[in-house]
Amino acid sequence: MTTVRVRPVPGPKAAPPDLRRVSRVFAALILPIGPALIAALRYVMPYSTTDDEKVIVRNVAAHQGTQSAIVWLGFAGVLLLVPAVLWVARLCRPRAPRLTAAALLLLVPGYTALAFLVASDAAVLFAVRHHLPTATAADMYTGLHPIVSAAGGVFVLGHVVGTVLLGVALLRTRVVPRWAAAATIAAQPLHFVAAIIVSSHALDLVGWGLNAVGFAAVSVAILRLRDEEWDLAPRAGR
Repeated sequence: MTTVRVRPVPGPKAAPPDLRRVSRVFAALILPIGPALIAALRYVMPYSTTDDEKVIVRNVAAHQGTQSAIVWLGFAGVLLLVPAVLWVARLCRPRAPRLTAAALLLLVPGYTALAFLVASDAAVLFAVRHHLPTATAADMYTGLHPIVSAAGGVFVLGHVVGTVLLGVALLRTRVVPRWAAAATIAAQPLHFVAAIIVSSHALDLVGWGLNAVGFAAVSVAILRLRDEEWDLAPRAGR
């Protein structure tokens, strides 16, 4: 007599944990921190964007602790700004898909390129700590590699124009109050004026601060969403 072994058919697996609320709260808490960190960076940095590179080196040499702080702030900003704009876009995309996509096409490369500018700040700090000649330190800041200049262009265009577009998307979709959308729209043009035209750290703090305020309003909107509005429920597999 032959015995036939029949393998039991596995049933459906249990659904994975529903982390939508956790992810929503996490996004809301993190969202405004990136622009707030850059606001602090731009306020305390020991030089101005328009300074001559040798002046920058001398100022960094005189404020090495502050320069180290802005490198850390810049590093943290790079890590937080990209997910922040993706979370903002998540709310805008359903009602303004093309405008949101255009904003992301500028913002994600722009904030990614910021990492190269942070590296040049770290390079000039390294140079002054090791007592390299001022001319050499200046070359390390401005001519570390041609990619730094390219990254600077991508960053400026990406974060200024991209944030304006994202603010317009917030205005059109009405996911935040109009004042918050207006703050987001005004933030980076004001930063550009402060960094390039009038060279004011205090005005720069206001510009990036407006960016943080606009994103904080998005945080409130995210907290008010239902889980099903934020993401699809997890599904059980087999």
